Amino acid sequence: MAEVEDKLKDYEIKREGEAEILMLKSNAVFFNPVQVHNRDMSIAVLRAFVAKRKEEHEALVNKRNKSHQKNKQGEASIQNGEDASTSQVDEVAVVSEKEPNKAEDEIDDLSKEATETPSWKVTRELKPPLVLEALAASGLRSLRYAREVDGLGKVVALDNDKASVEACKRNIKFNGASATSKVEAHLADARVYMLTHPKEFDVVDLDPYGSPSIFLDSAVQAVADGGLLMCTATDMAVLCGTNGEVCYSKYGSYPTKGKYCHEMALRILLASIESHANRYKRYIVPVLSVFMDFYVRVFVRVFTSASEIKNTPLKLSYIYQCVGCDSFHLQCLGRTVSKKNNSVKHAPAIGPVVSQECSDCGKKFNVGGPIWSAPIHDQDWVVSTLTGVKSMKDRYPAYDKITSVLTTVSEELHDIPLFFSLHNIAGTVKCTSPSLVMFRSAVLNAGYRISSTHVNPLGVKSDAPWDVIWDIMRCWVKNHPIKEQPRDSPGTAILSKSPTLEANFSRAGAALSKAQVKKAKRFLPNPERHWGPKVRAGRKITSKHISLLGPEAINGALNGTVSHEDRNEAVPDKPAPESEGIQDDEPLTKRQKISDNEQANEP
Repeated sequence: MAEVEDKLKDYEIKREGEAEILMLKSNAVFFNPVQVHNRDMSIAVLRAFVAKRKEEHEALVNKRNKSHQKNKQGEASIQNGEDASTSQVDEVAVVSEKEPNKAEDEIDDLSKEATETPSWKVTRELKPPLVLEALAASGLRSLRYAREVDGLGKVVALDNDKASVEACKRNIKFNGASATSKVEAHLADARVYMLTHPKEFDVVDLDPYGSPSIFLDSAVQAVADGGLLMCTATDMAVLCGTNGEVCYSKYGSYPTKGKYCHEMALRILLASIESHANRYKRYIVPVLSVFMDFYVRVFVRVFTSASEIKNTPLKLSYIYQCVGCDSFHLQCLGRTVSKKNNSVKHAPAIGPVVSQECSDCGKKFNVGGPIWSAPIHDQDWVVSTLTGVKSMKDRYPAYDKITSVLTTVSEELHDIPLFFSLHNIAGTVKCTSPSLVMFRSAVLNAGYRISSTHVNPLGVKSDAPWDVIWDIMRCWVKNHPIKEQPRDSPGTAILSKSPTLEANFSRAGAALSKAQVKKAKRFLPNPERHWGPKVRAGRKITSKHISLLGPEAINGALNGTVSHEDRNEAVPDKPAPESEGIQDDEPLTKRQKISDNEQANEP
């Protein structure tokens, strides 16, 4: 007993949802409690997938049944004068020709009650979906899938780290029979495993520590037709333009810098997945793509069709980003040409869409892409997922967060790629920013559509061209004069032109979204400090990780060995007195940046 107690001292029980895991107090196996948002969102979409998959199967069965009934009615109209018994004998005769050994059984079936399922209604039974978690670590995600999502089949958890697999197997046993009967853990390289199991799994989940790029080629091959691929990318510095050359080497796309960078990260990841899928005559259909916390997460369905992949250039675009103002323009890679015989031919797009210099401010353009420019959400999926989450509120630990994200996503303009920031365009012309309601009203009164985006509280999606956007700002500056600016500034060039549109800032009926009318919060603050990525498993925790884990966690990990000098070096903006140390409620900077969330949540 003493030995068992000593071993248990090295572990602590972590509970999330209906699953519990034993975690070593050392950093041997990676576990990030912050990813509860990610896991809850995945469970919500997985539940929607199970229901949608069942609906699609039933629709296919009904379609086959209706087709058979239509054919039978056509045959009956030809066979005039024959009774029903004769037609039944003829049907059995056809069966007996194909399968002589079962002829007698078919005759017996026809003599039974009408409640028996006819032979032509027998179709392949829909098997429970198989799930693969390619990078399982502690196995918490797999355990939650198995215990919380009804209708799932086997869940396979993989990892190439021996300590992680041992921890995963230990946690499977710790969760009892409900887990041991469904979840199995294997020590394997996920890339090799997926390549050797083509089209076997209905759901493949990729949530690596960093970039998923090296797993995409094998992942798109492991997903069954119509299956779901769930993929996370946490290398946001690469995807958002800090290291453009690295992004191109990993994802085949060059990022541009703009306020839309996090949505661009989603679209770069989708374009990369599509590129890998096309190599195997497959294509993707995004159902939900979100930016949350410090990562992007996409949910796509994978299908096989040699003809459909010809439409891929229509879904991709290059982006021209002005270096002076915030205007950007998209150049699609392809177009369709209709022939006289109603056939459709694919051809290169006609361009360029912009001149050498920006028509608004006269500056040059940076070119980025290609990015996914087709819709990144499926409206029906988003609504059904949100409805499902609200109906099972008690089963989601991160209910408030995922509900706020899904609510905002449901109100986005899904056919408008990227967005601009209201504060940014006001900063370009050096004026005070109009309120979101006033600006949205001006766009709506001009006859265009506009919506918010889940990525940024002040982000705006609109189908209004940039000359209309700048005309609205010119009219705003007329009523709110600004100081004289340098002649060569982009704002001066924009304001030097007279507006061709007279903006109407009177409040429009649709200026507030349904969520804003109901005063539903759409952008929530982090639930606690140091809410973000954690230290990679196996890496020694030092005082340099204070920004990721917080002073209390660092002190606990180092058993109070952090020196006063290390603490002051870690938090240079506020040195800690020697007698007090670093307290949990101390700010990490002298001045806390005011968040835009409250302003965005208010009407």
